[in-house]
Amino acid sequence: MVHIDTTSSLESFRKFIIFSTCKSLIPSNYNRDPDMFPERDTGPGDIYIEAVDKLMVKKLKEITFVNAKEILGMIYSWKTGNTILKWRQLKNKNGKVIGEASPNALANVVESGVLTKQWFEYYLMSQKQDEELVK
Repeated sequence: MVHIDTTSSLESFRKFIIFSTCKSLIPSNYNRDPDMFPERDTGPGDIYIEAVDKLMVKKLKEITFVNAKEILGMIYSWKTGNTILKWRQLKNKNGKVIGEASPNALANVVESGVLTKQWFEYYLMSQKQDEELVK
């Protein structure tokens, strides 16, 4: 597990959720709309969007797409429980991401722009150094 504690734009975290849950399922017009968010509330692996104004638009499989304005926070958890990330609004469309991510989730965190590739490279380098110290 990798501890995440960083700032991120709302759009980057929205992309992370899409990459992690419904990249092949989301209609292209929803993907391009910055006010469209996936939610999931069945069983393990909840995704919740806290917003001032939120309207359910469409349900596809276990994902409900919502049109949300003035996002206050988002909670993302993967079905296994290995990844739980929370985005909290700081100012306007910028927020703080805190939580734990599995190594598999890190690819989506970096691809979406929540974390930079430089951060990821530094993380990998520090992991390699830790492994060498253990030997």
